[in-house]
Amino acid sequence: MTFQELRFFYSLCEDSHISNLAQKMGISQSAISLSIKSLEAQIGEQLFDRIGKKLVLNEIGRLFKEKTYSHFRALNDAEDFFKNSKISGILKIASSKTIGDFITPQIVFDFLARHEEVRIQKDIQNSSQIIQMVKDSTIDIGFIESSCEDADILKNAIGDDQLIVVSSDACLGEGTFYIDELFHKKWILREKGSGTREVFLKALGEIALDLNIFMEFSEFEEAKTILLNNPQTITCLSKVAVTNELNRGELFEVNLVNLKIGRSFYLIYHKNKYQSRLFNEFKQFVHAQMSARHKLTSL
Repeated sequence: MTFQELRFFYSLCEDSHISNLAQKMGISQSAISLSIKSLEAQIGEQLFDRIGKKLVLNEIGRLFKEKTYSHFRALNDAEDFFKNSKISGILKIASSKTIGDFITPQIVFDFLARHEEVRIQKDIQNSSQIIQMVKDSTIDIGFIESSCEDADILKNAIGDDQLIVVSSDACLGEGTFYIDELFHKKWILREKGSGTREVFLKALGEIALDLNIFMEFSEFEEAKTILLNNPQTITCLSKVAVTNELNRGELFEVNLVNLKIGRSFYLIYHKNKYQSRLFNEFKQFVHAQMSARHKLTSL
C-alpha cells in the first residue's frame, strides 16, 4: 500500500463524497477510486460500502482505521519534518590520525553548534582502513592523508600538510642533514597503512629500503613519549601534530637537504553515495573551514 492510497482512505473517512475529495486535491475521481480499490485488494477486504454515489466506511474499514491511523499520522509528521525542518540526520565519518586528532574535532564541534538536529558518529582509523570503510559503505565520509585512486571513490582535496623529521636531540635541530645521514638513528614510524608512513617512504624513494625501522606506533602521544625520553630516536610526523612541543623546545625539527615532504588531506566518499542535504552541507562546511584555516596559517 502506498502513502497516497492511505491519504485518500483517511480523507474519505471524513468526507465520503469522492467528488469533493477530487475537487479539493485537483485530481480525477477515477484516480481516487482506483487507489481505494488497490488498497482494498491488498488488504483482501472492502473498506467501504458503496451506497449510491457515497462511500460509507464499513466495519472492516473502521477497524482498519483504528489500527493504522496513529501510524499514518506518525509517518505524515516524519514527512513534514524532513521536508520543512532544519538540516537533520545521523552522519558517519572516519578520519585518519592526524586529521582526526588535530583538525576534524573543531570542525565537527562547530557544525553541531549550528545544526542541533544533527548527530555525527566519529571514528579514527588509518587511511587504508578508511578507504575500505568507504568502499563497504560503513561510513558516509572519510578523511585521509594519502592519495586514493580507487575507481569507486570520489575524493576532494581539502588542505595541505607538511611532514617534518623530528627528534628530542637538540644537536639535530642546529644543523642541516641529508636524510641518509640519519639512518643510523632509531627510527620509529607509524604502522603500515598510515598515510604519514606511506607519504614519507614514497618521498625517500629507493633509499627507503635502507631505512631500518626500529619500532612502529599508532598513537601520537606514544611517539612523543618515546622521542622525549630517548634522544637517539627520530621520526617523521605532521608538523601540526608536534607544534606545541616545537614551540616549547622539547622537540626539534631536523632541516633536510633537498627534501621537503608535503601532502594533501582528502575528503572521500563512495561514487554511488546519495548526497542528502546534510551530506552536502557538511561537505561544504568542511571546505569552508579548511580554507579559513589555511588563510590563518598563511598570515
